[in-house]
Amino acid sequence: MIEKKIFITTFDLDRLIHLIEAYRNSPRQTKLPIDMLEKELERATIVDPQDVPSDVITMNATAYLKDLATDEQVIWTLVFPKDANAENNRISILAPIGMALLGYRVGDIIEWEVPGGKRRLEVMQTLYQPEASGQYNV
Repeated sequence: MIEKKIFITTFDLDRLIHLIEAYRNSPRQTKLPIDMLEKELERATIVDPQDVPSDVITMNATAYLKDLATDEQVIWTLVFPKDANAENNRISILAPIGMALLGYRVGDIIEWEVPGGKRRLEVMQTLYQPEASGQYNV
């Protein structure tokens, strides 16, 4: 299977590398999410924040998605672990769906494994992206 090209800004990359290093140095944390995040970063196209396409899901972006199996529609914001809050639809980058969202854009189909099999979401719209709003350090 051909992996989908994803985009990550240099600013997000720097912050994600710091997150990885912090988790690697913490004896309490499991390595699995960090290893998976590193693999995502390795396959990414790195761009300057002002050059990222406006429909790409970056850190702190809010996206409207549709579950292709159930037609359920959700709005999620991709955040760092300290800002995650499931009740407010703020999804951690270290959650499997968070890693799956990073770098995808409108029209892309996101697939990830869940205990019951595979889940598929389509990115319908990027409702908010910091970079598209001129906020390059959010």
